[in-house]
Amino acid sequence: MKYEVFLNNKKYEIEVDECSVALTGVSTVAAPVAPAAPVAPAAPAAAPVANAPSAEGTTVASPMPGTILAINVTNGQSVRSGEVLIVLEAMKMENDIVAPCDGIVKQVLVSKGSTVDTDQVLVII
Repeated sequence: MKYEVFLNNKKYEIEVDECSVALTGVSTVAAPVAPAAPVAPAAPAAAPVANAPSAEGTTVASPMPGTILAINVTNGQSVRSGEVLIVLEAMKMENDIVAPCDGIVKQVLVSKGSTVDTDQVLVII
């Protein structure tokens, strides 16, 4: 059977041959598959929020879901690029979230012990 697949806005033709394998003790039932309806290409993904300058300043976002273990800065504090702002625990590992630039912390948007999602803004510099 031939299929047309769109991946990253590129069209690929795939041919699949029927294969039969004898499995002991397993029964299989073949179900008919309806052809997929054409799908419009997806809109380009938005740029990640992390480190993107905004009207309010530079945002620092969580690179992964996790729990805030420590907050090393406060509102109004001066920070240097590379300075650890927050310690994020994810998958039983501690991850340092660092300042992407020099500046003054305008707002800390999380608290110790809170859980965060990927791309959630943590600090605005």
